[in-house]
Amino acid sequence: MLYSDKVMDHFMNPRNVGEISDASGVGLVGNAKCGDIMKMFLKISDNGVVEDAKFKTFGCGAAVATSSMATEMVKGKSVGDVMSITNKTVMEALDGLPAVKVHCSCLAEEALHAALWDYSKKSNVAIDGLKEPVSDIGEHDLTMV
Repeated sequence: MLYSDKVMDHFMNPRNVGEISDASGVGLVGNAKCGDIMKMFLKISDNGVVEDAKFKTFGCGAAVATSSMATEMVKGKSVGDVMSITNKTVMEALDGLPAVKVHCSCLAEEALHAALWDYSKKSNVAIDGLKEPVSDIGEHDLTMV
C-alpha cells in the first residue's frame, strides 16, 4: 500500500491535534469495522467563519492524515464553504488514498458535519444541506466516493 508524500507528511506531522475547550461544535464519529474514531472540534465566529479547528483521532495513519488535512481545509472558511468539503476533496488535497483507506476520508467529512450539526443545535443556526450525522460511517454507502 503506497501513500502519497502529503499523506505521510500529515501522518508524521499532524496539524491541529488537540481539543478546543470552548468549541462551537464538536463531532464524534467512528467506523466499527476498522475501529477508527475521530473527534472534530470547531470554533466558529459570530459571523459564521471557522476560526479554529482541532481533532483527536484514534486510528490508522490515513485516519490521522485525513483529520489533519480536514482541519487545515476548514480554517478561515464560512460554514457554507465547510459544507462543500467532501471526502473526495479531502482525498484530492492529500493527493489520493489507497482504495482500502477511502473510508478514512468519509470519516473526516462526517466528523466535520457532526461538528457543524452540534454547532447548529447549540447556536440555533440553520445550515443549508446539513443532515443529522451518523455515529458509524459504516451506516453509509461508500459508493459515494
